[in-house]
Amino acid sequence: MATLKTIRMRLKSVKNIQKITKSMKMVSAAKYSKAERDLKAARPYGLGAQAFYEKAEVVPEENKDKKLVVAVSSDRGLCGAIHSNISKTIRSMLATEDKENVKLIFVGDKVRQQLQRLFGKNILMHFSDIGKKPPTFNDAATVAKNIIDCGYNYDQGVLIFNKFRSVVSYKTTQIPIFSLDAINSAKKISVYDSLDDDVVKSYQEFSLACLIYYAMKENATSEQSSRMTAMDSASKNAGEMIDKLTLTFNRTRQAVITRELIEIISGASAL
Repeated sequence: MATLKTIRMRLKSVKNIQKITKSMKMVSAAKYSKAERDLKAARPYGLGAQAFYEKAEVVPEENKDKKLVVAVSSDRGLCGAIHSNISKTIRSMLATEDKENVKLIFVGDKVRQQLQRLFGKNILMHFSDIGKKPPTFNDAATVAKNIIDCGYNYDQGVLIFNKFRSVVSYKTTQIPIFSLDAINSAKKISVYDSLDDDVVKSYQEFSLACLIYYAMKENATSEQSSRMTAMDSASKNAGEMIDKLTLTFNRTRQAVITRELIEIISGASAL
């Protein structure tokens, strides 16, 4: 049986943990509210770029295998399965692909850390310091510029992120990203007037930044809502543990008192 001192120390430790998780829940709730407001303003960027590709019927180039995977996560944890879901999606994808023709770009360190050992040779670049502050369009533009300037000429690409659905729900989503050649060879690109090579190239760069910005905002909102839910669950679990430890402490204390009384009475009877 554990001693009263051991139980008291453990009870104090769990109470301190509960204070931390409650504080983190309150902070995440405030950040979630702001992230949700920012997401409403950011969605037209991503949906507009996707609508253009759909209307122009842009598709990946056939019989070409070079693939680029951009995974959007963050540097922070304690937010449920946000990062592991993206890792599982990438692992499933690479299980059916020729790994030699796939390059990975990580926005945020968490997913990179999970996949570094398995797919270290496939990592083209990664970006840190994501998630500490709300993502901005400048952050997305920096990522897009580095992707374009890296010199890797991909034939088809995919952007993987967590799409926000509700406070308690999100979905790991994939949206395609297209190379310049794929856009130029689209079936209905000719319906847009005055499109020369420079205009198409500029739009491809801008749309890539828009899609990354949209993905970062969706993922940031999903992360905050997931962290808020995780910290709420942790606080409830800590509360249940506190109740059990309190009961154990009271029973142990009562047993100690009873034993001491028996010893006193036995000693008095012996005299």
